[in-house]
Amino acid sequence: METMAASCKVKIVTAAILMKNGKILLCQRGQDDPQAFKWEFPGGKLEEGETPESCLVREIREELCLDIAIDRHFCDSCYNYSSGQILLKAYLARIIGGELKTVVHNAVEWVMPENVMAYNLLPADVVIAEKIMREPL
Repeated sequence: METMAASCKVKIVTAAILMKNGKILLCQRGQDDPQAFKWEFPGGKLEEGETPESCLVREIREELCLDIAIDRHFCDSCYNYSSGQILLKAYLARIIGGELKTVVHNAVEWVMPENVMAYNLLPADVVIAEKIMREPL
């Protein structure tokens, strides 16, 4: 899928579904972001030469100061933003080290899975939240 996405100029973005004590981590984008104050599953853009999994490990370390292990792919979501189309690849992951710090986000919250849809999520993240509602983790 990455080869097709690259040829169509689709940006590949990764997202982590991190759980702790039965809650999922959501992050609120900062005020300087084009999608300011929207909520998302943490992650980021794939860089050249990275796999989605290595991208996600790097992004979580850079943005949240956490070390994670990827458990499995959960789902994909495509969305056409004004800046272009993205393919959001979501993974179930677990924290294996570090201390949670907000580096780029306005806020973070641990949320019960059934309450995730109550947040003002980015459109691509809604697909992930809907699957969580259908298929409890």
